Amino acid sequence: MNKVSFFLRFGIAFSFLYAAVSSFLNPNAWIGFFPIFLKDLIPNDILLILFSIFEIILALWLISNKAIFYASILASFTLLGIIIFNFSSFDIVFRDVTILFAAIALAFLSK
Repeated sequence: MNKVSFFLRFGIAFSFLYAAVSSFLNPNAWIGFFPIFLKDLIPNDILLILFSIFEIILALWLISNKAIFYASILASFTLLGIIIFNFSSFDIVFRDVTILFAAIALAFLSK
């Protein structure tokens, strides 16, 4: 279980870290994935920074191996939201389905 958990945690964390760092380097490539209602509520640059910080914190939480059940549930809901709100771009977010199932598997493994 330890090795499986390690690979799941780091694999899921990598996807969040990559997206966060990439959004700081190339924000125009990432802002389009946010739903319109969020972009109407919060300025784009602030929204992207806040979500990127959230992703970094979540990734570090997953890597920390502390309260993994809750971290994996939060990761699952985050990925589910990304998939739902970007379903029209499923040819891009289909990979997030795999990461979602990895996060769900991690939740089951941690209980």
